[in-house]
Amino acid sequence: MPLLRRGDVGPDVADIRATLTRIGLLPPGDPHASPVFDPTVEHAVRAFQQQRGLITDGIVGPATYRALRDATFRLGDRPLAFLIAQPVTGDDVLTLQERLLELGYDAGRANGVFGQQTEQALRSFQRDYGLIVDGMCGPDTVRALRQLQPKVRGGRPVFLREQELVRSSGPRLKGKRIIIDPGHGGADRGAVVDGLSEADLMLDLARRLEGKMAATGMEALLTRGPDNNPDEASRAKFANEAGADLILSLHTDANSSPEAQGVATFHFGSGNGTSSTVGEALAGFIQREIAVRTGMRDCRTHPKSWEILTLTRCTAVRVEVGYLTNAEDRARLADPGFRDVVAEGVLVAVKRLYLLGKDDQPTGTFTLADLLRHELAKN
Repeated sequence: MPLLRRGDVGPDVADIRATLTRIGLLPPGDPHASPVFDPTVEHAVRAFQQQRGLITDGIVGPATYRALRDATFRLGDRPLAFLIAQPVTGDDVLTLQERLLELGYDAGRANGVFGQQTEQALRSFQRDYGLIVDGMCGPDTVRALRQLQPKVRGGRPVFLREQELVRSSGPRLKGKRIIIDPGHGGADRGAVVDGLSEADLMLDLARRLEGKMAATGMEALLTRGPDNNPDEASRAKFANEAGADLILSLHTDANSSPEAQGVATFHFGSGNGTSSTVGEALAGFIQREIAVRTGMRDCRTHPKSWEILTLTRCTAVRVEVGYLTNAEDRARLADPGFRDVVAEGVLVAVKRLYLLGKDDQPTGTFTLADLLRHELAKN
C-alpha cells in the first residue's frame, strides 16, 4: 500500500482509522470520524509507533501497516500454523510464543512471527498433553494453553538462555562468530550528503571492524558487499543460518534539521515489555565506548522492533553513527581515522560483554593492543 500521512484521504485512511479505533488509540463511535488523515490520526499513529518500537514519524508505511494489522489479532481469533512462503505474524502469535515459553517449551524469541521453532515447541506441547500433534494452534490447543499454569517464572526463558550462552562461552574472543551488517548497499545509497553516502561509509567501517576482529581470532562475516542490498529479513536469515553469536548492524542517520547529531544504539525490544537483556547490555557498552572515544553527542540506547533485531536468533544491536546531515558529524565520518576509532570502540564493547565485569578497564581506555595481549594471556 502507498505511504499514508497527514492530509491523505480515502478508503485506506478509513481502514487505518478503524484499526486505531479497534486497538483503543482512537475513541469508538467518534461522530467526527472521516476518511481523512488528520492531526488526531497522526497523533494516534505516533503513539502506536512509540509503543511498538517503530520509527515515530506519524507516517503509515509498510512496517507500521503490518504492525497495525498484527495488533488486531488475539489468540483464538484464527488458526495458527507454520507457513514457509509467508510466515504468519500477529499479536496472537506473540501470545502463543509467550505462553509456550511460560510452560517450559522453547519457542524461541517471542517476536510475533510463527517460525519453525515455534512450530516445534507447539508440537511438543501437543504431544505432552494428549492433543492432536499437527503443529497447528486451533481451538483445542488454545483451550489447553489457557487451562495450564506456567512452569517458568522469574524471567523470560529465552533471554535467560541468551545470558547463559554469553556466560558459558567465556571471555575469549577467539572462535566467536560475528555478523557485521553494513546498512544499505547496491543502488540504495542510504543517506547521501556532499558526495558522502551511508552505504560506502558503513561498508568501510564494517571492513575495518572485520579486520580488527580477525586479528583477535574472531570469525567476522559481512552481510553484503558493495553491489548488493539484501532486505533486513535476508540479513537476519544469513545470521541465523551462520550460527552467529552476535550481529552488529551499522548505519548513519539523516534528519531534516541540520542540528540533529550524535550516536545512538538500538537493541531488541517490543511494546509488550519484552527486551533482550544481553542486547541492551551490548548496546550500552557500544554507546559508551563510541561516545567517550569520539566526543560525539550521546543519544543513548533504545529498544526497537526492527526486523534485523526481531528476526535474529542471536543478540543483535544496531548502531547509528552520527548524522550525515550535520556538518560536524559529517566531517568526522569523512575521516578514515575517525572510522577506525569507532571500529575499535565497537570491538572493545564486544569484549566487555564477554568479560562480564572481570579484568575490565575504564570506558575508553581499552585498546586493540590490550585486547591482543589479553587474548594471548588466555592461551
